Amino acid sequence: MPSLREIRRKIRSVKSTEQITRAMKMVAAARMRRSQAAIISARPFAVKMEELVRALAAVEEVQAAGEGRAARLHPFFAAPAGGPEALVLVTADKGLCGAFNSNLLRAAIAWLRERRGRRPQVAVVGRKGREFLRRLGGADCEVIAELAGIFPKVSFVHAELLGKAVVDAYNEKGLSSVTVIYNEFKSVVSQRLLSVRLLPIPPSPPGRSPEELAGVSFEPERERLLDALLSRYLKAQLYRILLESQAAELAARMNAMEAASKKAEEVREALNLSLNRQRQAIITKEIAELVGGAEALAA
Repeated sequence: MPSLREIRRKIRSVKSTEQITRAMKMVAAARMRRSQAAIISARPFAVKMEELVRALAAVEEVQAAGEGRAARLHPFFAAPAGGPEALVLVTADKGLCGAFNSNLLRAAIAWLRERRGRRPQVAVVGRKGREFLRRLGGADCEVIAELAGIFPKVSFVHAELLGKAVVDAYNEKGLSSVTVIYNEFKSVVSQRLLSVRLLPIPPSPPGRSPEELAGVSFEPERERLLDALLSRYLKAQLYRILLESQAAELAARMNAMEAASKKAEEVREALNLSLNRQRQAIITKEIAELVGGAEALAA
């Protein structure tokens, strides 16, 4: 049975841990509210941008079919077949956020295992993902970009750096596809693991009739317009993904720290109960000894 001193030491240790986890929960909650506001601001632009570029591809296909020629699609819409595939893995810089990182790494391992022997290209965001790739040792993939230490202060500059690395690899290495694995922020208590294809961009079904689309004209010409738009589109999507991951990480950390605080409180209460019972047992024993001594003297 542990002594009273050992139990008191454990209570102090658990209480200190509880204070730390509660403080971490409050910090994560404050940061998450700012990240949530940033997500709400960035989502509409990214969604409308995606609708626009897909509609432009649909316009070209409709016009090409009406003129009896092959559609001149931008490389972002028509990737070469048989080229290497690329993965953008967005993880956290730190732990203590529940299963946030482990779920991402399991999904990345499954993705890499399916492409074993084909030497896929990988761009990684977050220290946890960078450490994961370093443990692999570069045997199964080739790293094209590393971005760490950016959370929880993601800016558009980070999306531009990541986007440039992805576009350069897409053009120079003839990638057949670019997939992004990340956690999407759904709510404070819910994050969803997503694996989405970033490139090539699938054209969406046109919302207008072929007759209406056939008369669409471009100013400036279509190629220049797409070159300018698609670069911005890719960076806008990556920026939204980084913001989604940042908010999801903070929400996961807040929930993990709340659970840890509750568990620490339960452990502390159990230790206090054990301490009180042991103190009571000692007092009862001392009283019994005093009574026994008094009776012996009286006899």
